[in-house]
Amino acid sequence: MANRHTIILMQTSQNRATRTFMDYESITQAMDGICALYERKLKELNPAIRNISYDISHLYNFIDGLADMSALVYDSSIHAYLPHDRQWIKQKTFQHLKKLAH
Repeated sequence: MANRHTIILMQTSQNRATRTFMDYESITQAMDGICALYERKLKELNPAIRNISYDISHLYNFIDGLADMSALVYDSSIHAYLPHDRQWIKQKTFQHLKKLAH
């Protein structure tokens, strides 16, 4: 289930020119990519801090602060990509981080 090609579509501001996408070989890699995106943003905002930590609510605020974010996940049984919304992404990032913590 986790090894399904995933495309993350996002728009960082109301400006349509900020639309972009990232593609990953699995849902897990996509969730890692979203966390890494947030961590890079934190490092940009806090260049003097070496070890930055955050909790899930901070990551959720980042995701909610984007103009748009969604995921397309390949389903081989129908040979098509299924769309998922921001809430699904937040749920999957939470599950992913929970697994990493154990």
